[in-house]
Amino acid sequence: MTADTARIIAVDTHDVRFPTSRELDGSDAMNPDPDYSAAYLVLRTSAGDHEGHGFTFTIGRGNDVQVAAIEALREHVVGRSVAELCADPALLHRDLVGDSQLRWLGPEKGVMHMAIGAVVNAAWDLAAKREGKPLWQLLAGADPEWLLAQIDFRYITDALTPAEALDLLKQGKEGATAREERLRRRGYPAYTTSPGWLGYSDEKLTRLARQAVAAGFTQIKLKVGANLEDDIRRCRAARAAVGPDIRMAIDANQRWDIAEAVTWTNALAEFDPYWIEEPTSPDDVLGHAAIRERVAPVRVATGEHVQNRIIFKQLLQAGAIDVLQLDAARVGGVNENLAILLLAAKFGVPVCPHAGGVGLCELVQHLSMFDYVALSGTTEGRAIEFVDHLHQHFLDPVVIDGGHYRAPTRPGFSAQMHQTSIDTYRYPHGSFWAADPASAQPSPHPKVPA
Repeated sequence: MTADTARIIAVDTHDVRFPTSRELDGSDAMNPDPDYSAAYLVLRTSAGDHEGHGFTFTIGRGNDVQVAAIEALREHVVGRSVAELCADPALLHRDLVGDSQLRWLGPEKGVMHMAIGAVVNAAWDLAAKREGKPLWQLLAGADPEWLLAQIDFRYITDALTPAEALDLLKQGKEGATAREERLRRRGYPAYTTSPGWLGYSDEKLTRLARQAVAAGFTQIKLKVGANLEDDIRRCRAARAAVGPDIRMAIDANQRWDIAEAVTWTNALAEFDPYWIEEPTSPDDVLGHAAIRERVAPVRVATGEHVQNRIIFKQLLQAGAIDVLQLDAARVGGVNENLAILLLAAKFGVPVCPHAGGVGLCELVQHLSMFDYVALSGTTEGRAIEFVDHLHQHFLDPVVIDGGHYRAPTRPGFSAQMHQTSIDTYRYPHGSFWAADPASAQPSPHPKVPA
């Protein structure tokens, strides 16, 4: 069968979980013992030459629910023409978001919307592989009119019209060739969260913070929010380790009410935090606006749990955030993230994507690099989060050089895991979990720290 007549013949799914809770990697005030996990899928084609890989990120229990949500979308995908799918991924995106019965489970939020994002991202991975380009380059080289057609403007035209978006995309083409050359030469700025997990000892925090500065990072991030005295001590230790010229962001992971967020952030202001991230519920637009007004000049950042482009629109309209943190696997895939990038460009708010989770660094680098080359045209005030965990499980792992993401050159979305990693960490019958005595017992449900 030729590539032009090829069709999607299967959607394979895998529940992949890594035991990161054993070392408290990823621990924060709301999630004390996460096991970084991926609800993972593979689009297989009748041609057999390329596959589309995608996933959404969870932290352990419930990953099976996320896999089941992806499987519920199988009938929308199997049988599709590969050529048509790759020529216009918006067709799949619209069909998945527009399924009236599945939409009732959201709409455009939660487990089902994340499943849609995983499938849509897999389609983009397949499209980029067929084009022989990394995804960032496919997007950056695309015609503005074609990119515009990939975006669902429903519910956001009061903030961004298609005409305004097209103007932004056309303006982004100006100087794009020179920016692409700079990107390939220098990479994209990164910051690291690896020193700052809440479960780490002060000694480990200090050691990793110093290592981060030595490696070229100009910003680190610390988790806060469980105990104020501990946070003051940890921030003091981190600031002493990195010095006054390194940016130090703090992240509460939704831990606080409004008044508590203001009080706590102001108590840590002496350590010059660059931003406070997720100070309260990600759904509370007016709460973020109130916090921002009362903690300035500390910036307010959020986005990793923002459910869709509509909430991002409202955060921007309300002047509620200084930094927008999109997530490659939380919303409805590349198509919706294109809308979010355009909204940020319209409002002049820098995008510093969330990447704290398995595979998220691999994905989100493509979105930021497209934004730099062919939309915003700048890295000023922008950096991609970097977490130094689990990259070895991917065929095209991120490469950090001097505190910068090196631009990927391998075709695709960098989403593909090694088959051996899937076989080892598939839950519960992969070789690691089958041989692990601890996994034979039901996991306790941890309490959030007081």
